[in-house]
Amino acid sequence: MYQYTEFDRQFVHLRAQQFRDQLERWQRGELTDEQMLPLRLQNGWYIQRYAPMARIAVPYGEISSAQLRMLAHIAREYDKPTPELLAHAQATQDQLQAAQPGLTLAAAPLQYGYGHFTTRTNVQFNWIPITRAADVMDLLASVHMHGIQTSGNTIRNINCEAYEGIAEDGIVDARPFSEILRQWSTLHPEFAFLPRKFKISFNGAAEDRAATGWYDIGLQALRNDAGETGFTVKVGGGMGRTPVIGTVVREFLPWHQLLNYIEAVIRVYNGYGRRDNKWKARIKILVKAEGQKFIDAVEAEYQAIVTQDGAPHTITQAELDRVAANFVVPALKPANLPSTVKTDGQLYQRWLQQNVRGHRLPGMRAVTLSFKRVGFAPGDADADTIDALAQLAEQFSAGEARLTHEQNLMLPWVFESDLPALYEAARKLGLAQPNIGLLTDMIACPGGDFCALANARSLPIAAAITERYQDLDEVFDLGPIDLHMSGCINSCGHHHSGHIGILGVDKDGKEWYQITLGGSDGARLSGPALAGKVVGPSFSAAEVPDVIEALLGTYRAQRKGGEFFIDTLRRVGHDPFKAAANAARHPRQAEEAVAE
Repeated sequence: MYQYTEFDRQFVHLRAQQFRDQLERWQRGELTDEQMLPLRLQNGWYIQRYAPMARIAVPYGEISSAQLRMLAHIAREYDKPTPELLAHAQATQDQLQAAQPGLTLAAAPLQYGYGHFTTRTNVQFNWIPITRAADVMDLLASVHMHGIQTSGNTIRNINCEAYEGIAEDGIVDARPFSEILRQWSTLHPEFAFLPRKFKISFNGAAEDRAATGWYDIGLQALRNDAGETGFTVKVGGGMGRTPVIGTVVREFLPWHQLLNYIEAVIRVYNGYGRRDNKWKARIKILVKAEGQKFIDAVEAEYQAIVTQDGAPHTITQAELDRVAANFVVPALKPANLPSTVKTDGQLYQRWLQQNVRGHRLPGMRAVTLSFKRVGFAPGDADADTIDALAQLAEQFSAGEARLTHEQNLMLPWVFESDLPALYEAARKLGLAQPNIGLLTDMIACPGGDFCALANARSLPIAAAITERYQDLDEVFDLGPIDLHMSGCINSCGHHHSGHIGILGVDKDGKEWYQITLGGSDGARLSGPALAGKVVGPSFSAAEVPDVIEALLGTYRAQRKGGEFFIDTLRRVGHDPFKAAANAARHPRQAEEAVAE
């Protein structure tokens, strides 16, 4: 993983000191709430439904055991509401529960003392008092962590696919390019206040595992006929109220021109993107509205940067080598821990099949630990579990781990000989579910339990589906299925790209859920990025698990041979699935939904 330079360390500590000064001036009344807002957003602090939410950056998802231990400490000592606040929040949630249409799903009490892994490989805490925010930033800085570029209308943290640098199908390790872009963009004076948040994703492998089609800028590595390395550039992707797939604006951009070209793209967006309506402020709206005119404007700006400005941001080989040298392969040695695992047992073999991937280094494997478990929200880890993860990383992965955009954690440096011992240790922690890529490996945002923007709760739905599908034989029979769920149209749960998508919607203060079918994130399983189509009128919370079961039953009835869910759906069309979903409505709630 990336090794901080002295400049990196100083910068993060100075930012923490600066934030402490800003917070103290706000507490003294020298800064208004309005003045403080962009300052706290610059450091990853939101005010959510009941309490502040801290969003911690994990660039490229790479995280060390020392950083994990610090996150565990923060979860244990700082992510705690006062008894009064917790009582108020729980009472409000109980009132919301009582107001739902007809029968509804049981909702677990609000939880605290957790870190939440997000779809953009950040870590969130939901209950840290704002008065303790500066202390938390100091603690994070001590282990080279921060909240920079996690929030606000700026260039957000740069994403990569989780297997960069270790993938068997790797074209290039995109992490050094991502780091160069991160350093360039962090304090870029022109792009500190963009029309809207701006997200960039790199994919360095043959298979797009970074959902590049769904980003404001998606960068897919490739080599041209001459063997030169470059990137296909897609611009204007995004989910939200208007799902749009990114437009290819450059089939091949030489790697050394990355910054010059991205500067041109963002200059055009910054100049012409709308600021009068946040729903129309994303670059996707500009690209969709202007089409070729936008592409021509970017090309003109790029040529001006190269010819008139002297291409000031050209990446030299020396600069690439400098940054790449900070991505070091750790000192690797097997743990050689004993194990009592029966390696020919079905559970272990299924775990090898679903959770273990190949590696570019002989004798090594990449292992994904599943954070989709009964009793826990998708992507949630309590303090004790995070501490245990640090221990697993040290024992089996040279002290390193990686967060994935599917809200799991991957150990990238595992010796094949250590797999039985790792499986045994992970199973004791409840993290060895062999469900990666299957139905219960769902993506879900925190939803209305915590988020102030949410229209509905996600977590009771996720819990109900997880509990219903605990029969591994059934889950394996169903095969690969991407189930994604968002609590509002902002789409933090990536519902648009799910084979099955669930979106929470508000109708007269009540929670309803819209179902979509046929989405794709661009991975090999599903084909090019595509937004799912709505089934019909929305469903109540209690109906959603039954609707999912009806959809899966239709798949079983319609599939041929070893056909996957998404393939069956595309072959037979949406109509049989829509009919099954609508037939699963509860009579009284069906009347309410249609009436709406």
